[in-house]
Amino acid sequence: MKLYSKTQVTMIIALSVALTSLSIAAAILIFNQTLKYQRYSNGTAAVATSAPAIPSNGLTSGALATGQLAQSQSLQTAAEAIQGNYSSDEIENITLYEKYNESVVNITTEVLGINWFLDPVPQRGGSGSGSIIDERGYVLTNNHVVDKAYKLYVSLADGSRHEAKLVGSDPESDLAVIKFNPGTGTQLKPIPFGTAKNLKVGQKVLAIGNPFGLERTLTTGIISGLGRPIQENDTTILQNTIQTDASINPGNSGGPLFNTRGEMIGINTMIYSPSGGSVGIGFAIPVDTAIRVVPQLIKDGQVRRGWIDLEAIQLFPDLVDYLKQSGKGAPVDSGLLISTVTKGSNAEQAGLRGGTVAVRYGSTVFYIGGDIIVSIDGKPVTSIAQMYSALEDTTPGQKVSVEYYRGSKKMATSVTLTERRN
Repeated sequence: MKLYSKTQVTMIIALSVALTSLSIAAAILIFNQTLKYQRYSNGTAAVATSAPAIPSNGLTSGALATGQLAQSQSLQTAAEAIQGNYSSDEIENITLYEKYNESVVNITTEVLGINWFLDPVPQRGGSGSGSIIDERGYVLTNNHVVDKAYKLYVSLADGSRHEAKLVGSDPESDLAVIKFNPGTGTQLKPIPFGTAKNLKVGQKVLAIGNPFGLERTLTTGIISGLGRPIQENDTTILQNTIQTDASINPGNSGGPLFNTRGEMIGINTMIYSPSGGSVGIGFAIPVDTAIRVVPQLIKDGQVRRGWIDLEAIQLFPDLVDYLKQSGKGAPVDSGLLISTVTKGSNAEQAGLRGGTVAVRYGSTVFYIGGDIIVSIDGKPVTSIAQMYSALEDTTPGQKVSVEYYRGSKKMATSVTLTERRN
């Protein structure tokens, strides 16, 4: 064990105190330097000589988190946030939706069913969309949305539900007009009609509707095709439909298709879908069809169209072969063979002839030997549906040209149309 004198102990204590003081001073210096670096890295001056400036918009320069942006950048970002910070395309979508979403209604229906006792009972029907086209409560929609409805209901953006009535329907264009009473103080905003005459493939379009009952949904896309003929049933072809990839689903039917100016250019009506959901192939009836038929639907409840009074059968391969073998054929493989012409009718007055020899095909009996129509008013006619389509936009009293074959000779005549019986 080593012993120290009193003097040595005093010197050791003094040296320890001196070393401790030096360590504390060094630590304080390092801490101050670190704090100074952190202040600089946060974008704050090390020595503040005056109070921080307050931007004129009332936002402080320190509103943003850690300083990856300079003060000028933070002010610019704040201004963009006030203005919405949206792209021009987004602003276009937002503006149109905010302007017209309340003009699109949700339509629900009740239909009559039969219970076990064969009594008629109301049942829940389908649903769809509609466009307000008049401040008095007129709504444009699809015929198939309201077809066979026992009761109709219209739901507005404010949550109110109104019973509506059918004003008129036209299965041939798949359009219908219904009307509800908006009530005192309710201001309706009609959607303006545009035109589908100058549309281009690739043009941007927007659709508002109620897919699967989800009210006032906006989807966007482009026009994928124009002039599409869509056969709805044996006698109806929807002509010149607009094809779009804007998402359309069940419940969108009857809703508007817009251009970027906020004009209705089409009425969404159907989709092509193996699964039942949207696969990017939807179709809309051109608004020009609505412009033509809506006034008639409001006035008369139906559309009056012209007709040629005859009965015809569509040519098919077996019939074509039989006609050639019997010597009653024509140099065409497609067209409408006139079976009968009503006596004294417009067809007879125009010189058209029906058949004279009865034949049976399956359970159908018709006459051969008559004229074969190949075009009406310049439009090719190869089926019954195309005959209806060729006369779809005609009116009673209007004259149309008819081209036909009588044997091997091609002929033409003019027919004054009568009114088609529905």
